[in-house]
Amino acid sequence: MDLPTANKRALSDKQVGVLLVAPALIIFCVITLYPLVNTVLMSFTNANLLSKYRAFVGLANFKSILSDPTALQVLVNTLIFVIVATLVPFTLGLIWAIVLNEGRKTSEFLRGLTLVDWIIPSTAIGFLWSWIFQGNYGLLNAVLTKLGMIHSNIDWLGRPGTAMIAVIVAKTWQTLPWFMAFLLGGLKAVSHEQIEAAHLDGAGNIRTFLSVIMPQIKSIVSVVLILGFMGSLQQFDLIWVMTQGGPASATTTFSIDVYTAAFNNYDLGTASAIATVWVIIDLLFVFLYVRRLKDDFQ
Repeated sequence: MDLPTANKRALSDKQVGVLLVAPALIIFCVITLYPLVNTVLMSFTNANLLSKYRAFVGLANFKSILSDPTALQVLVNTLIFVIVATLVPFTLGLIWAIVLNEGRKTSEFLRGLTLVDWIIPSTAIGFLWSWIFQGNYGLLNAVLTKLGMIHSNIDWLGRPGTAMIAVIVAKTWQTLPWFMAFLLGGLKAVSHEQIEAAHLDGAGNIRTFLSVIMPQIKSIVSVVLILGFMGSLQQFDLIWVMTQGGPASATTTFSIDVYTAAFNNYDLGTASAIATVWVIIDLLFVFLYVRRLKDDFQ
């Protein structure tokens, strides 16, 4: 075979790149893009699980959501859960990362011990904390009764005022190691010389953290916060196992509302409309995440 013929048969860099990306792109289209587009299209129909026929209804499903008296409660519940269940474990994870970054002899052991609950499935964590908060024989009531802090059992998961707190506590316990791991990695990259120089200049721990450490880890902080918000917004299994959105819809978020509309009420149209609103909100965090990454690489 002569050289010109070999060159003609050789693939260009662009063609090689397309071949390498094609499998992942096909998987993305089948698993993510198609269901997303299908959900948006279904939100404009009266599709349901009891009939194979569907008709175009325009914005009727979205109007139904807005007129639903529980819609505002679902939105508020979602915002409360997303904000609190992200900021609390982030704050605790940052504090714990700072402690572990001190380099004590037990730091490696404590870091490994902390990461254990990160690998536990959400469903198992939900069952664990359901047992802890159980109203009749739960561990929390037993401990509080033993300490004399309560005189009768409290139904933590059965009261609207405490159910959301219980779910947030479980979510905090689950995601704290995740925040700790990423923030600890950021702290490891902080220049110790600058920290020592700040201390020599008379700066205290808080001032050193705000003026020296925080500027160097602000990139990783912003990324993990955005990812944390997105993860909390998509949380389903933990909430479903613990409360199934109750009591009285006190812990019903977008994910629970979509599941209930689709598989309890068999109304795929309404469920798709709720999911579309849910995706739009989620895309705001995606935009912030991509923008953050773009700024980091510039």
